Amino acid sequence: MRVKQVLPPGDFGVWIIVYVELVTFGALFLGYAFSRRLEVELFNESQLLLDQRFGFVNTIILITSSYFVVKAVESIQLKDRDKANYITSRWLLGAMGLGSFFIINKIVEFMQKSEQGIDLSTNTFFMFYIMLTVFHFMHVLLGLIVLFNMQKKAKNGGYTLEDYRGLQTGAIYWHLVDLLWIVLFPLIYIMR
Repeated sequence: MRVKQVLPPGDFGVWIIVYVELVTFGALFLGYAFSRRLEVELFNESQLLLDQRFGFVNTIILITSSYFVVKAVESIQLKDRDKANYITSRWLLGAMGLGSFFIINKIVEFMQKSEQGIDLSTNTFFMFYIMLTVFHFMHVLLGLIVLFNMQKKAKNGGYTLEDYRGLQTGAIYWHLVDLLWIVLFPLIYIMR
């Protein structure tokens, strides 16, 4: 008897991207932790200049948008193809709206820091804060492009119950973006 091989959802390439991103962010997180250990007081004082509300709101936004993406993937599995694509499209629009709100919220936060004269050269904490959050910000922007393309395909009836691998692939990337923020938020905003 032949055993059917069970593969993870999505395209294999997205799993390579996930691995590379986790290693990259992991190295940055380790660099942050090592630097923090050398300058605990500086990091604690600098963290007090951050508004935790921005980080908290962005966390809620990304967790909720990931939920919407999960609902989009679930919706495509409805038997009525037109209805499935319509509902999937709506969930993806919601996720895109929340992702856009994350971007706006982050830009406002970056502008506040800039008005306070904070930049990469302010100190080691702010170098890491800006580097990590801007790098994540770029991932959110890319994720929004991915969500847009998924939504457009769903709107045009492009997914079927038999073939929604592209939807799964995009969802995996968006969940990666969410996961990275879930680590970033406490690391940058909360941990003392």
